[in-house]
Amino acid sequence: MKNSDVQIEGIIFNIQRYTIHDGPGIRTEVFFKGCPLHCKWCSNPEGIKGEIEVGVYSNRCIGVEKCGCCLAVCPQAKTGVLIVEDHKVAKIEREKCSNCGKCAEACPANALITWGKRMFVHDVMKIILADREFYRKSGGGVTLSGGEVFLQWKFARKLLLECKKYYLNTCLESSLYCNSNLLEQLFPYVDLVITDIKHMDSSLHKEFTGIGNELILRNIKRTAELNMPLIIRIPVVPEHNNSVKNIRNTAEFIMTELHNRVKQVQLLPYRQLGTEKYKSLGMDYPMETFRQVERSVWEENIRTLVEVMKSYGVPAVAGTTSKLK
Repeated sequence: MKNSDVQIEGIIFNIQRYTIHDGPGIRTEVFFKGCPLHCKWCSNPEGIKGEIEVGVYSNRCIGVEKCGCCLAVCPQAKTGVLIVEDHKVAKIEREKCSNCGKCAEACPANALITWGKRMFVHDVMKIILADREFYRKSGGGVTLSGGEVFLQWKFARKLLLECKKYYLNTCLESSLYCNSNLLEQLFPYVDLVITDIKHMDSSLHKEFTGIGNELILRNIKRTAELNMPLIIRIPVVPEHNNSVKNIRNTAEFIMTELHNRVKQVQLLPYRQLGTEKYKSLGMDYPMETFRQVERSVWEENIRTLVEVMKSYGVPAVAGTTSKLK
């Protein structure tokens, strides 16, 4: 496997084993760093930027007087890149930081951590193949997710090719915000595609994600035309897309433009997750002031929206755990 054909690097920010939510069976999920969208509810802010970043968890710091390992190894320490408050490393001056990761490597308390790692295909495959028996018994496999996989499509294609050498089931979870020509670079090696429809109104889509939805919808339509097994997800976000009108418009798009060629439409609840990761990166959480509704309220809302979709003949479900037909 360590030949010139697979010696290509990718930047991966997480590899999650034994997951059951993004594709059938027990899976290993590989998260690609970098995303062209900026969804206000994103729970993985460490996946937005395409480069390696250092995160700061000041509450874990044991104090620069007691330790100071980070300051000792940081090449930019004299420029004040590591900001100390109350004798602890509190934040990073991002404009001065080269993201070399030396401070995180030296930190004994994990107060400084590196988001993202450069990996070769064979490095990722070593982790994936460790769980082949679980895939075989559960009908599982490998899911590529992000961030956005298509930002590193060459690495993704090599990884998918290696997975297919071992007859592994493969799933691609993507926003599908990419050059349409790239779809056919990856789809021949993919068994299932998962994507979102975040809003049918392009202006509202842009307000909450930073981009319009035209390219995404075209690529979803193309995915269906290519007869790719397809799951569509709708993150149901209050005050954004949880109206009956939007769900009706989405159902009409699925029926008329996709001819209902979807395995499942999954409606997912919004949860305020990842806020500590935003802080670690010196970022504001865009929905910090949003008032979380009671579980009973959002569950009832999702049940109602599922029934609206079903009334159109769309195979809609609540959540990600319903068995695929």
